[in-house]
Amino acid sequence: MEIFLDKRAVRQIRVSAQDAIEEGDTETLREDVLEAFTEEQVEEIERRLDTGDFFEFLTDMLDEWGGDDVDELFELLETQLGDVGIDLKYEAKAAGVAAAEEEEEEEDDDDFDEDDEDDDDDEEEEEEEEDDEP
Repeated sequence: MEIFLDKRAVRQIRVSAQDAIEEGDTETLREDVLEAFTEEQVEEIERRLDTGDFFEFLTDMLDEWGGDDVDELFELLETQLGDVGIDLKYEAKAAGVAAAEEEEEEEDDDDFDEDDEDDDDDEEEEEEEEDDEP
Protein backbone atom coordinates (compact mmCIF):
# COMPACT_ATOMS: atom_id res chain seq x y z
CA MET A 1 0.00 0.00 0.00
CA GLU A 2 1.14 3.57 -0.71
CA ILE A 3 0.51 6.59 1.48
CA PHE A 4 1.09 10.02 0.01
CA LEU A 5 1.81 13.01 2.26
CA ASP A 6 1.05 16.37 0.71
CA LYS A 7 3.34 19.40 0.98
CA ARG A 8 1.40 20.81 3.92
CA ALA A 9 1.81 17.60 5.93
CA VAL A 10 5.50 17.33 5.11
CA ARG A 11 6.04 20.98 6.03
CA GLN A 12 4.16 20.44 9.31
CA ILE A 13 6.37 17.49 10.23
CA ARG A 14 9.53 19.32 9.16
CA VAL A 15 8.77 22.41 11.26
CA SER A 16 7.73 20.33 14.25
CA ALA A 17 10.85 18.17 13.98
CA GLN A 18 13.05 21.26 13.90
CA ASP A 19 11.28 22.54 17.03
CA ALA A 20 11.82 19.15 18.69
CA ILE A 21 15.53 19.31 17.85
CA GLU A 22 15.82 22.79 19.36
CA GLU A 23 13.66 22.15 22.44
CA GLY A 24 14.37 18.46 23.04
CA ASP A 25 10.64 17.67 23.29
CA THR A 26 9.16 15.06 20.96
CA GLU A 27 5.60 14.97 22.31
CA THR A 28 4.36 17.74 20.02
CA LEU A 29 6.26 16.19 17.13
CA ARG A 30 4.55 12.85 17.72
CA GLU A 31 1.13 14.54 17.68
CA ASP A 32 2.01 16.54 14.54
CA VAL A 33 3.17 13.42 12.71
CA LEU A 34 -0.06 11.69 13.70
CA GLU A 35 -2.11 14.65 12.44
CA ALA A 36 -0.25 14.59 9.11
CA PHE A 37 -2.00 11.31 8.28
CA THR A 38 -5.70 10.99 7.50
CA GLU A 39 -7.92 8.85 9.72
CA GLU A 40 -8.15 6.24 6.96
CA GLN A 41 -4.36 6.10 6.65
CA VAL A 42 -3.96 5.73 10.43
CA GLU A 43 -6.53 2.92 10.47
CA GLU A 44 -4.72 1.10 7.65
CA ILE A 45 -1.36 1.51 9.40
CA GLU A 46 -2.83 0.22 12.67
CA ARG A 47 -4.23 -2.86 10.89
CA ARG A 48 -0.70 -3.69 9.77
CA LEU A 49 1.05 -3.04 13.08
CA ASP A 50 1.58 -5.86 15.59
CA THR A 51 0.53 -3.56 18.41
CA GLY A 52 -2.33 -2.02 16.45
CA ASP A 53 -1.44 1.38 17.89
CA PHE A 54 0.00 4.07 15.61
CA PHE A 55 0.65 6.41 18.55
CA GLU A 56 2.83 3.74 20.21
CA PHE A 57 4.52 3.10 16.85
CA LEU A 58 5.40 6.80 16.60
CA THR A 59 6.64 6.85 20.20
CA ASP A 60 9.00 3.95 19.52
CA MET A 61 10.16 5.52 16.24
CA LEU A 62 10.91 8.87 17.91
CA ASP A 63 12.80 7.07 20.68
CA GLU A 64 14.94 5.48 17.97
CA TRP A 65 15.43 8.79 16.15
CA GLY A 66 18.64 10.55 17.10
CA GLY A 67 16.91 13.91 17.33
CA ASP A 68 19.62 15.60 15.29
CA ASP A 69 18.44 15.62 11.69
CA VAL A 70 15.00 16.18 10.16
CA ASP A 71 15.85 14.18 7.03
CA GLU A 72 16.87 11.27 9.26
CA LEU A 73 13.39 11.37 10.79
CA PHE A 74 11.78 11.07 7.35
CA GLU A 75 14.10 8.18 6.44
CA LEU A 76 13.25 6.40 9.68
CA LEU A 77 9.52 6.93 9.12
CA GLU A 78 9.82 5.55 5.58
CA THR A 79 11.80 2.53 6.79
CA GLN A 80 9.52 1.73 9.72
CA LEU A 81 6.38 2.00 7.59
CA GLY A 82 8.08 0.01 4.84
CA ASP A 83 8.64 -2.81 7.34
CA VAL A 84 4.85 -3.16 7.67
CA GLY A 85 4.22 -2.99 3.93
CA ILE A 86 3.47 0.70 3.53
CA ASP A 87 5.33 2.75 0.95
CA LEU A 88 5.46 6.37 2.14
CA LYS A 89 5.52 8.88 -0.71
CA TYR A 90 5.89 12.64 -0.77
CA GLU A 91 7.25 15.19 -3.12
CA ALA A 92 11.01 15.10 -2.82
CA LYS A 93 11.15 18.89 -2.99
CA ALA A 94 8.78 19.20 -0.05
CA ALA A 95 10.68 16.74 2.09
CA GLY A 96 14.20 17.73 1.13
CA VAL A 97 15.34 21.29 0.93
CA ALA A 98 11.95 22.99 0.67
CA ALA A 99 12.59 25.40 3.50
CA ALA A 100 15.84 26.63 1.97
CA GLU A 101 14.27 26.92 -1.48
CA GLU A 102 11.28 28.83 -0.12
CA GLU A 103 13.65 31.20 1.66
CA GLU A 104 15.59 31.76 -1.57
CA GLU A 105 12.35 32.36 -3.48
CA GLU A 106 11.29 34.97 -0.91
CA GLU A 107 14.65 36.71 -1.28
CA ASP A 108 14.31 36.59 -5.07
CA ASP A 109 10.81 38.05 -4.81
CA ASP A 110 12.14 40.88 -2.64
CA ASP A 111 14.89 41.61 -5.15
CA PHE A 112 12.42 41.55 -8.00
CA ASP A 113 10.08 43.97 -6.22
CA GLU A 114 12.88 46.43 -5.64
CA ASP A 115 13.92 46.27 -9.29
CA ASP A 116 10.31 46.68 -10.31
CA GLU A 117 9.98 49.84 -8.23
CA ASP A 118 13.16 51.29 -9.75
CA ASP A 119 11.84 50.64 -13.24
CA ASP A 120 8.57 52.38 -12.42
CA ASP A 121 10.46 55.43 -11.13
CA ASP A 122 12.55 55.58 -14.33
CA GLU A 123 9.43 55.39 -16.48
CA GLU A 124 7.77 58.18 -14.49
CA GLU A 125 10.85 60.40 -14.89
CA GLU A 126 10.89 59.77 -18.66
CA GLU A 127 7.19 60.65 -18.90
CA GLU A 128 7.77 63.87 -16.95
CA GLU A 129 10.65 64.82 -19.25
CA GLU A 130 8.48 64.20 -22.31
CA ASP A 131 5.74 66.39 -20.85
CA ASP A 132 8.25 69.23 -20.28
CA GLU A 133 9.41 69.24 -23.92
CA PRO A 134 7.62 71.79 -26.23
